[in-house]
Amino acid sequence: MVTLVFCFSMSSKKERKPSKAQKAKQHEEEKERRVQEDEEAQLQAEREGQERLERERKELELERLELKHRERKQDELNELRHLLEENHYAVTKWRTDAVEKAKWERYMCCDGTPDPAVQQDINTYISLWRDDPEVNITPVLKQCNLALQLVEELEGLLRDVTDPQEGQKYQEALINLLELIHSKYHLTTEEILKRASANIDTETGNMQTVVKDCNITLCLWANLKKNPRFKGLNFKEVSLGFELPKQLAVSDIAVRILHTHYDHLSLLARMGHLKIHTSSQRSLAGGDEVPADIDLPEQGETKEDGDVKDDSETQQQRVDEEVQSIQGLEGRKRAASLQSRKNSPQPAEGQGSQIRTQMEVFGAERDLKSPSVQLTMMDGNERAQLVDLREYTPLGGVFYYNVFRLPPQTHQVNGWEIRQVLDTGLQVFPYPTEKSNLDDNEALTCPPIGVSVMLPESVVFFETPRVACWDAAGKQWRMDSITDVSYEDEEAKISFKMGSFQAFVLVQETYANFPFQSWELRPLGQDSAVFTVNGALIDLSIMIQDPLTEHAAYEQMALFASACAFSWSQWNAKCGVEHLVMQVCEHHGPAPVSKDLWSLYLLGAQRSHKLEITEKSEVFSPDHYPGSEFHSTFIHMLRDNMSTDGIARARESNYLFVDTVQSLLCTTRPLMYS
Repeated sequence: MVTLVFCFSMSSKKERKPSKAQKAKQHEEEKERRVQEDEEAQLQAEREGQERLERERKELELERLELKHRERKQDELNELRHLLEENHYAVTKWRTDAVEKAKWERYMCCDGTPDPAVQQDINTYISLWRDDPEVNITPVLKQCNLALQLVEELEGLLRDVTDPQEGQKYQEALINLLELIHSKYHLTTEEILKRASANIDTETGNMQTVVKDCNITLCLWANLKKNPRFKGLNFKEVSLGFELPKQLAVSDIAVRILHTHYDHLSLLARMGHLKIHTSSQRSLAGGDEVPADIDLPEQGETKEDGDVKDDSETQQQRVDEEVQSIQGLEGRKRAASLQSRKNSPQPAEGQGSQIRTQMEVFGAERDLKSPSVQLTMMDGNERAQLVDLREYTPLGGVFYYNVFRLPPQTHQVNGWEIRQVLDTGLQVFPYPTEKSNLDDNEALTCPPIGVSVMLPESVVFFETPRVACWDAAGKQWRMDSITDVSYEDEEAKISFKMGSFQAFVLVQETYANFPFQSWELRPLGQDSAVFTVNGALIDLSIMIQDPLTEHAAYEQMALFASACAFSWSQWNAKCGVEHLVMQVCEHHGPAPVSKDLWSLYLLGAQRSHKLEITEKSEVFSPDHYPGSEFHSTFIHMLRDNMSTDGIARARESNYLFVDTVQSLLCTTRPLMYS
């Protein structure tokens, strides 16, 4: 038998080789790729070469500008120093002449008006007026208005005084005048109330009257009928009102609301709490200044401990009397001692001054510490109720809310007019009664008293005002003891209740309109400009044309305010704390500046220059504008882009106009908030 064996063999499929056409195509593609890579490499090398050349060109340009800047730096600083000193001298001379002219005019008037700078004159005036028996309201208010003018002059003298002893004299005269003014208000109030029964209102059976002048509004109500259903009264002509509890409605009392359009209680609060500046202030035109508010003895002056103690006790007694007189209250147990604010001596004559660029000044100002205020020991809750006069600002004057014992009234007997004469003067009616004299049930019968006030039209409140009462013992405003506060927005009327009769004031947050959104300083013509600030709540425009305005300075912007417009820049928030950015352009008319005319400038500590970017740029860049140069001062940088007419207009600016713009800018400091 034959067996057949079949063997099968499997082999792999043989790969195909590319054709000649395919090989040619691949070769061509490879060749093109190499050519493209060579071209890209060549272009990259050319770009790098161009960038290197551009960097070298810019470096050479910067070196040239730096060299030119260093060569003319001293000349520019000297020119700026000359302009500032020339303007400062003119303003100082004008102020000195104005003071001398005012003294001469006061002397020529021969009306008995004293010179508050002369202690003998002011003391004589106070003594004579204190002894004056006049109590009729019209002549007394005339004399009070004159005294208020003297108070303003004394405040100005206190701000500018350099001799601590002179400052002490001015402060004592100021306190004496304040005391006497309110003493006269009490005397006229008493005189009116003595004749209340002769001026009865036929509808109510009581007496109510309103007396107004430019500085005060006096509202008086005498309770003659003693109607137990009486709730309160609204003096419609002045939009002031009050509410009384039943026990006062049946008592022999008189209510007075005295609205003084000025605020001397806050002045006492600031004087009573010494402010201490721990860092020296600097000026663009000179070196360091000695701290202005530190209480230092005069050089060469020595005092024994006993003398110092006597002076302190005398001053404390004077302040106690002043506060009690102003508020019309008696029996206060204590009052904080008043410490005089003495200005430190000025730098010695001949001390060299050195012009400093803007950013050096700004940097120094950032280092200044906030003034500290001496506070008494108190818990956190009590401190929260105190009004910090740095955080809050009293507005609209002070409202003195008092209740007095009604003086004895006149009686007609057989054609004779008989009235009991008392030598006690105007007496305060005690309300509420001292708690030590009441049990718990009686204490509940002394409910709070109400008052309503229309917001004064002379001020603008950005938000609903808060109410603060005067603490005579601590010489400060407080926000406690105020309840049931309600505000009617349409009528701009605020109503509230207090536990006792006290002086009160309406306060508002000092920085409620911050932060500033934008600002602009624009010339309107020769020695005329408008300063606009767009705040968080309202916009404010101030037109500068009164040459008598006096303040301090933003020197170089003011020098060119007659010819250049200045405005905020969004890049000021991006340039870093060491620089400032603003928009500037030459502008001679009152019309608004077109957006495409503004140029950006960077102000630095050592130099300033024009920027290449605009407000519309996507990112901030400190690169300088091509073809522009570096300068040590702002004004020299501005001149590079100004016309001959614009430079002449700036050079011819009146020194008072320049000083006013400087003062306004320094007061608002818009660059710090943009």
